[in-house]
Amino acid sequence: MLDGHLVDVGDLVLHDAGMDVRHPTHELTRAAAALKSRRTAMARKAPWPLSIDGLSALRGIGGVADEASRPSKVKRPNPDDDEAYPLHANDADPWKAHFAEIDALLDRTSKVLAGETPLRKSRSHLVYDPDQDEAENEDLWLDLIKRTSHWPAVAAAAVAWNAWLDLNLYTRHPWLGLTMAASVLRARGLTHHLLPLAAGFKQSKFRPQGREGAREKLEGFCQVLEEALAIANKDLDRLILARELMNRVTKECRSNSKLPGLVELFLSRPLVTGPLAAKLLKVTPKAVDLMLAQLGGALPRELTGRTRYRAWGIV
Repeated sequence: MLDGHLVDVGDLVLHDAGMDVRHPTHELTRAAAALKSRRTAMARKAPWPLSIDGLSALRGIGGVADEASRPSKVKRPNPDDDEAYPLHANDADPWKAHFAEIDALLDRTSKVLAGETPLRKSRSHLVYDPDQDEAENEDLWLDLIKRTSHWPAVAAAAVAWNAWLDLNLYTRHPWLGLTMAASVLRARGLTHHLLPLAAGFKQSKFRPQGREGAREKLEGFCQVLEEALAIANKDLDRLILARELMNRVTKECRSNSKLPGLVELFLSRPLVTGPLAAKLLKVTPKAVDLMLAQLGGALPRELTGRTRYRAWGIV
């Protein structure tokens, strides 16, 4: 119930594509990717994100195949290997084979999105930095997770995040390292939901420079953790208060009323729009307007400040 609220405010506008007809900004696109990775991590049991399949799925490029069916080590073709990239007859372009592999990858992705083919069980060969071996760095990081499995949960999460930064994993997904640290805490049973460590990092004064010792790194992660817990507690208190106010109204409604369902939508989502509520509750937009008026003063705050594409949320 709380995971949708433990994200940055920039993520909130992504729940209803009909809110605005303008193209999303770069910030909104990154926020959508961060929110999707959080939901993907929460969709499966706790240890799953700490695996090759979990890492691939959180990045949006891989499947969720079973660990037993995945080869332990996938050999990546060498770009300079003529056998891996054979030259075609009358081919004067040495990059043609490389571009052909990218085209094939895009074609497979389109088929996967259309539901025509199953997701591949191996790692992606497409990397942003050709000089960086992402597969090797993934193995090093996952091996560290296994070696620290008997450590205290907070220390293991701190070491996992620091190793993630040292290995420079997935620089185009800067939020993913803290998501994986939160997954470590969740896998150890310390939390049930993913803590908003990214929001805690923004609030904290700790900024890793690469010169810190082990003690400074652990203390810095603890600062991030404390800020994340404070944000989570504030969100929880806000949700509890909003639920109590709205439940006072639902006590007087009929047994077949959809108003309790609307209350649950407000508690489970960062924002709710009229079309979204009508779709999920299977009622007409006019019925949603009547229920919003019925809530009266208990209605959550209106977020958009406009007459069309309005949204309400507990933030």
